[in-house]
Amino acid sequence: MPTVTSTLPLAVQLYTLRNLPDPLDTVLGQVAAAGYRGVETVGDHGMTAEALRDLLAKHNLQAVSAHVGLPKLEGDFDGVAAFNRTIGNLTLVIPALPQDMRPTDAEGWRQIGRRLEELAQRAFNAGLHLLYHNHAWEMEPMEGKTALDWLLEAAPHLGWEPDLAWIVRGAADPLPLLERYTGRCARIHVKDLAPAGQGEAEKGFADVGYGTLDWATLLPAAKAAGGEWFIVEHDWPQDAIRTIQRSHDFLQGLLATQ
Repeated sequence: MPTVTSTLPLAVQLYTLRNLPDPLDTVLGQVAAAGYRGVETVGDHGMTAEALRDLLAKHNLQAVSAHVGLPKLEGDFDGVAAFNRTIGNLTLVIPALPQDMRPTDAEGWRQIGRRLEELAQRAFNAGLHLLYHNHAWEMEPMEGKTALDWLLEAAPHLGWEPDLAWIVRGAADPLPLLERYTGRCARIHVKDLAPAGQGEAEKGFADVGYGTLDWATLLPAAKAAGGEWFIVEHDWPQDAIRTIQRSHDFLQGLLATQ
């Protein structure tokens, strides 16, 4: 049966599929068969830029963004930029700060923000966009704001890739955050959380639409905040292909009605 690709801006974070034993060629074929148009890469996947570019083209997939660790980005910015231009991607995302770099006070987060602002300006000058992806720890309140607020206020050229499930797991409300940073949220991570006490084998995560997040409210808010691509992710899926298929089908049905 031929692949039917959605016309909606749905992508998969390839981290979701990291434990599959198949080669990337096979994995990308499964992503395309599930109906996705794009992927968010993780580093270089052990390939040259030309090989990855050709593999994406083979499966009619677009690289919509790339997760690149801060040490790699600071140590080899030009190499990262060249690699991503070759595969057709102009959006770089810092996926997380190394644990030993995570501040414990507002000034520390401001300092991280200023550090990322330099990278964001460098990316901007190179025709690229730099975003920051949150987890739960950036939701910690300190001195009247969240850690994320202190970081983003110190880095006006830095975009934000909201991970909606991690925001909720961090005991914060995504809606005011999305509104506050409207225009800086071109990529949105959509993942879901299982009800309390469930989904323990998947560390409390769930397929999108099969958990507790209110997607009928969140998706319009994410679009209004500037979301251009909705990127499905599940950190610990038991059946990764089933997860991306069910998540795609749920989102396609919901987005098609909005």
